[in-house]
Amino acid sequence: MTKRNTLKNTRRSFIKNTAITAAGFFIVPRHVLGRGFVAPSDKLNIAGIGIGGKGEGDLVEFAKSPNVNIVALCDVDDRQAKNSRQRYPKAPYYKDYREMLNKEAKNIDAVSVSTPDHTHAVAALAAMQMSKHVYVQKPLTHDIYEARILTEAARKYKVVTQMGNQGASQEGVRIMQDWYNAGLIGDATTIYCWTNRPSWPQGFGKPTVKDEVPKELDWKLWLGPNEWEEYRNGYAPFSWRGFTSFGTGALGDMGCHIIDPAFKTVGLGYPSEVECSVATIYESTGPAYHPDSFPAASSLKLRFPSKNGKKDVRLYWMDGGLMPDRPDELATGEFMGNSDGGAIIVGTKGKIMCGCYGADPKLLPALLSDKVQVKKKIARVPEGHYLQWVNACIAGYGKKELSSSFDYAGPLTESILMGNLALRAWNIKDAQGNFTGRKKLLWDAKNMKITNFEEANQFVKRNYSDGYSLTL
Repeated sequence: MTKRNTLKNTRRSFIKNTAITAAGFFIVPRHVLGRGFVAPSDKLNIAGIGIGGKGEGDLVEFAKSPNVNIVALCDVDDRQAKNSRQRYPKAPYYKDYREMLNKEAKNIDAVSVSTPDHTHAVAALAAMQMSKHVYVQKPLTHDIYEARILTEAARKYKVVTQMGNQGASQEGVRIMQDWYNAGLIGDATTIYCWTNRPSWPQGFGKPTVKDEVPKELDWKLWLGPNEWEEYRNGYAPFSWRGFTSFGTGALGDMGCHIIDPAFKTVGLGYPSEVECSVATIYESTGPAYHPDSFPAASSLKLRFPSKNGKKDVRLYWMDGGLMPDRPDELATGEFMGNSDGGAIIVGTKGKIMCGCYGADPKLLPALLSDKVQVKKKIARVPEGHYLQWVNACIAGYGKKELSSSFDYAGPLTESILMGNLALRAWNIKDAQGNFTGRKKLLWDAKNMKITNFEEANQFVKRNYSDGYSLTL
């Protein structure tokens, strides 16, 4: 973005500006054009990486602001890119985000990344290293190390960041924060979170039959930093979510929406330990464990160390249809959470319940919610999650508060991915074929290391194929 020119009421400035106008380069400032008119020099130029599905919807949301231009598009699959290309016909289209960033660098101010999970980090960091603001869909990254790197990169390159967990900007989580900060439920001791996901195939392992790559899809670019493997129809464009090399399973898909309200309300940081159990698929030969796929259902427990003299907090996660016990305070027939899941914060004096995204928060028993009046102290986001980021980008780094900047989204994502680390460690076998991962894992957050089971550390950071890196 160029800075707005300031008109001076001098003959010299008038002549200079007139000359520039004649040459066709004069940019008229907003205050000259009138209220409500946005000068081209004030607009945020956004490029999209991953422009189908959720990426398509993200661009539509950004473009609702009169301060936004969609100036470049990138997708490895022409089928997925079709609608966005038609909607923004003037925006150059690329298949490789690296080529787009290099060729369009002067035209781009900010980048939206909505690719499969395994390519979030490399695409986002490449943009950040070119001083581009970034909006990255949830979960922020595929593995823990990537989340830490992006968090550090945002500070190093001084760019405006936001993760795409839209509920973080909605009213529900702010009501919960006000209630909690007012002491209505005391200090949190236990948190329960659950979801009905996965809604895609999961727990059965990768397909074994090789399929022909669709002509519209650049499969090598789709794999990105991953090691080469053959194309399977079950991967793109949706079911990659259930496979450990591409997605982050039910926990990664929904945790940023469901854990976030409680994480933000209670003020959690990095966990110190994690343990899990999984639902097992039974095949003709007996129970089947597929290390290349997340389980059909799982249950996890994370412990978060105490802060400010308060007790440790235990967070329980359940997916695949598993749910915690109904609170005694919940009336018979009263819905628990919402159709996508929910969360319950148990405190020393009471409980708060909400649905996915922090929707419809309630004090339990629910009748209390209508009787308690608490002053609104947490700032609201009337413009919404997307435009909050747009406005912050225009204002500049550090000028406006964000609901899910990487300073917050990074630790949240690491906590969620710690659960996935435990799920993947579950399948580790020793030389005798015995499973060794079924234990409580102790986590050194500062050094990003499991301290009591070295084999599990292979899931903290992955190796990249040639042409991709994650170096600050």
